[in-house]
Amino acid sequence: MTEIDQGAIDYKHELVRKSVHLCSLSMPIIYYYVTRELALIVLVPLLLFILFFDISRHYIIPIKTFYNNLFGFMLRKHETDENKKNLNGASYVLLSAVIVVFIFPKVIVITSFAVLIIGDIFAALIGRKFGRHSFLKKSLEGTLAFFFTAAIVVIVAPKVEYTFGEYIIGFVAVAVGAIVENLSGGWADDNLTIPLSIGLVMWGLYIIFIPEMALILTGVPN
Repeated sequence: MTEIDQGAIDYKHELVRKSVHLCSLSMPIIYYYVTRELALIVLVPLLLFILFFDISRHYIIPIKTFYNNLFGFMLRKHETDENKKNLNGASYVLLSAVIVVFIFPKVIVITSFAVLIIGDIFAALIGRKFGRHSFLKKSLEGTLAFFFTAAIVVIVAPKVEYTFGEYIIGFVAVAVGAIVENLSGGWADDNLTIPLSIGLVMWGLYIIFIPEMALILTGVPN
């Protein structure tokens, strides 16, 4: 098999991974309509269930066989490393969802998590297909794809009062998120670092520049 053929197969696998990843966009959408308490009641048991199987696959042969037969074609090399025993991307997505819902106000959770899904998908697909210029640890094209698609998410995501300052805060936060996505790797999974970095930057900027604004979305459960 040539490198071109292998590259095409790898890209198809990445398309499948990102198609599954796109389903995670349902989480910030649903969270808009439910309370934090209800979201955590659903997310925490689901996280524990997923973590159990993700960790068990490294130690229990029947679970490993079942897991690999079902999801093996989507796993990346570092996710199947028997020495490091890493968690897979889905576990990190759920872990980050629980953390950001627990820590941040809803308006920040929805933006940061939607950016994780949309920005990460376009960064990976554009970077792998069209990345030609090296930038930090990845490609300039992938990083720009992350930023511009994340900026669109900022534009359409719900705001507290829809002030100009809120949009600027969002754009600055996703610019930081784009750099974090570029630098993430190894021990720092971007499914965790992206929403946390964006959430922390947004919250900090709200506190610094719009301290009087209560970060509560009106008309929906909080």
